[in-house]
Amino acid sequence: MADETVTTERAPEAPTTTTTIIRERGSSGSATGIVMALILLIAVVGGIYLFSQGTQSEAAKDDAVANAANNVGAAADKVGDAAQDAADSVSKDSGN
Repeated sequence: MADETVTTERAPEAPTTTTTIIRERGSSGSATGIVMALILLIAVVGGIYLFSQGTQSEAAKDDAVANAANNVGAAADKVGDAAQDAADSVSKDSGN
């Protein structure tokens, strides 16, 4: 039998390289945050203002209703007093 010799040659492996990418943020990111914070603050202040205006109008309406009820009560007292006076004068006139 004949001996066969097989020779395999390999190419040397290429060296591995690593690429690192560093990105730095500019100041625009913080400026956007400040603008958003100001917009949010303005929205909150506007909401508080509108809520307080609504509360004041409700209080004014409640006061007006209470005053009207007091006036109706006072008028009813006057009518009751007038009716009592009329009844008293009728009974005095009948008794004489």
